[in-house]
Amino acid sequence: MLMPSIFGENLFNDDWMDFGFPEVDKALYGKHASHEMKTDVKETDSGYEVDIDLPGFKKDEINVQLDNGYLSISAAKGLDKEEKNKEGKYIRKERYAGSMSRSFYVGKHVTVEDVHPKYESGILSFSVPKEEAKPVEEKKHYISIEG
Repeated sequence: MLMPSIFGENLFNDDWMDFGFPEVDKALYGKHASHEMKTDVKETDSGYEVDIDLPGFKKDEINVQLDNGYLSISAAKGLDKEEKNKEGKYIRKERYAGSMSRSFYVGKHVTVEDVHPKYESGILSFSVPKEEAKPVEEKKHYISIEG
């Protein structure tokens, strides 16, 4: 048996009786907003530092791929199907099982050797170098004078 819809997506949410404005996040991200990869990107002098929250994932459940200038991060997780205690039945299941992915355009100058991801305490961290600015060549264009 599942919980009545008055509880929404979260039985333990303190504001389930709030009848004010609808939640803006639901309109923007849908009911699966909690399953999005929360990402921080910080610009430095030499590049960008990226931190992605992936709590509950193991290192071998995360893939990082670089293809044609796009850096793609994907993670897949399945819940343990083996239930040791068969007595009783679930009235609510909120733990996440499934897959998620996110891609960033980092430029075609970035190579696999440039990206060194590190996964620690549920956070995937890596840095991406900036493309070096090409010096602007100033060309003089002479205009011929008639007469």
